[in-house]
Amino acid sequence: MKFAVLVFPGSNCDIDMYHAIKDELGEEVDYVWHSQTDLSSFDGILVPGGFSYGDYLRCGAMANQSNIMAEVKKAADAGKPVLGVCNGFQILTEAGLLPGALLRNKNLKFMCRTVQLKVENNNTLFTNQYEQGQVIDIPIAHGEGNYYCDEETLQKLKDNNQIVFTYSGENPNGSLEDIAGIVNERGNVLGMMPHPERAVDTLVGGADGLAVFKSIVKQWRENHVNN
Repeated sequence: MKFAVLVFPGSNCDIDMYHAIKDELGEEVDYVWHSQTDLSSFDGILVPGGFSYGDYLRCGAMANQSNIMAEVKKAADAGKPVLGVCNGFQILTEAGLLPGALLRNKNLKFMCRTVQLKVENNNTLFTNQYEQGQVIDIPIAHGEGNYYCDEETLQKLKDNNQIVFTYSGENPNGSLEDIAGIVNERGNVLGMMPHPERAVDTLVGGADGLAVFKSIVKQWRENHVNN
């Protein structure tokens, strides 16, 4: 399986994403600069965290205007897995690939620490290597991670089982219904604020995030290799 790690001016988690794929999973991966206009050779798209374009206007708003985002939308429409983490989640909401918005943290402070997440839905291409209800330790690092949507959207998320991760025990940023990660209705686009790519090796504090990437690869191989 071949992954693209998108790189915008201000991205700073792209190297962690690359490491998770190449060194931990042994899969193919390339960096793709935001001005590129073709993602057709890639099987999965990773939109990393950071501060794209300095978070001017709104987090992710300017990144959404980059050439590459038209290709990300094509990939999503084609059913390819698209994972956006932290700033990547913000970019995916700005692009309309996921509903809702990410607001300033309730305490108006940037937070960087490990939190506990609960796997609310393990029947997705991003979570099939977790147990339903499993609690995992994943780092956060954000100032605008407070997920919000209107009541109608929230009900749709619940009805379609699109809420994939919630904060367990402590809600660090005030997110609605403790939401930490959601998928689109089709289930091939995931946005999450915590950083699974920073939790792929016990040498750096834990490997609970590795199963996100293992899940993607497992699903892809079942669909493309084993058939």
